[in-house]
Amino acid sequence: MVNLPNKLEQKLEKRRLENALRVLPEAQQLIDFSSNDYLGLAKKKEFSKLALSLLENLNLTENGASGSRLLTGNHRLYQKLENFLAFYHKSSAALVFNSGYDANIGFFEAVPQKGDLIFYDELVHASIRDGIKMSNAKAYKFKHNSLDDLLLCVERSRNATSENAVIYIVTESVFSMDGDSPNLKTLSDFCLEYKCHLIIDEAHANGIFGDGKDLVCQLGIEDHVFARVITFGKALGNHGAAILGSDALKTYLVNFARSLIYTTALSPHALATTLIAYEYLEKEVLRESTKLQKNIEFFKNQAKHLGLSKDFIESNSAIHCIIIPGNEKVKQVSNKLWEEGFNVKPILSPTVKTGQERLRFCLHPYNTTEEISKVLSTIRNLIK
Repeated sequence: MVNLPNKLEQKLEKRRLENALRVLPEAQQLIDFSSNDYLGLAKKKEFSKLALSLLENLNLTENGASGSRLLTGNHRLYQKLENFLAFYHKSSAALVFNSGYDANIGFFEAVPQKGDLIFYDELVHASIRDGIKMSNAKAYKFKHNSLDDLLLCVERSRNATSENAVIYIVTESVFSMDGDSPNLKTLSDFCLEYKCHLIIDEAHANGIFGDGKDLVCQLGIEDHVFARVITFGKALGNHGAAILGSDALKTYLVNFARSLIYTTALSPHALATTLIAYEYLEKEVLRESTKLQKNIEFFKNQAKHLGLSKDFIESNSAIHCIIIPGNEKVKQVSNKLWEEGFNVKPILSPTVKTGQERLRFCLHPYNTTEEISKVLSTIRNLIK
């Protein structure tokens, strides 16, 4: 085999020296405080049988899509799922992509044009950043969840851009590495006042907030948001994503989003399992979300009882992060938890800023109060 170029070896060695080298983990039967399966739907064994039954009823027997959506891959389940998503999430239209990453790079590469401006929260997901890098628009970050800093950025830019410039404001409803949320209602009002186009990534809110919908729906600001990105690989327990917006936006993306145009479509089975998950969620959202919310409240109360609250980032979502500075230290704590039977992943720099390394807890309805109490007690003993 041909050796890796020296410059690439040097980059790997730098990661090793920083104790930040990524490796693919082996599957382990540990107590799950790490997966994004926030409602436990990925563990519903009956979904597979129901999905197969749906495919048989529709006479969709193909194993794969056989091509991109613009060629042969736009099978009937796409229209069925997109119609459902638009209705369920209170949007004019929905367009399904293969993943949240594909949705974000497809949107930001295609929509903002040369001369336009993008202002994005400094902690937005890597897929948003990568999409913005592919755009011809100028992009600037603003301080995390800071409307004051965003206002300064927008005001400063207005004096240096043409009247035709479109301004896009980008944030997440629940941030993946912090678990916190911006004030979306205030941000929505800001965008209306300053005639900005608001884009919200709902990946970690979809299925959890707004009676199983999303945080935008919970706040009732659907008509004020230019585009929402929802994903199926987290609370829905499946794979894929969708962009919610106007019919005109959907048509535009079908014509210009390269990550949609130039990739093989999702298989009928992938869409069938997503439809089954949504149908289940529509019926059982109160039961599943109530279990999750009780665990979130118990987790926060237990952390407070153990004197750990000040070490956690404030969050009302399923994501809770405790700051343990230093890659080596946070990995040591994670390894000790692994030995105790808990799967709690460390988040290292450069994924987060140096000094902001952390353990990231993802809570689920199937976590027991005993498991929550034990894992938090173990952490207290390790770091105090």
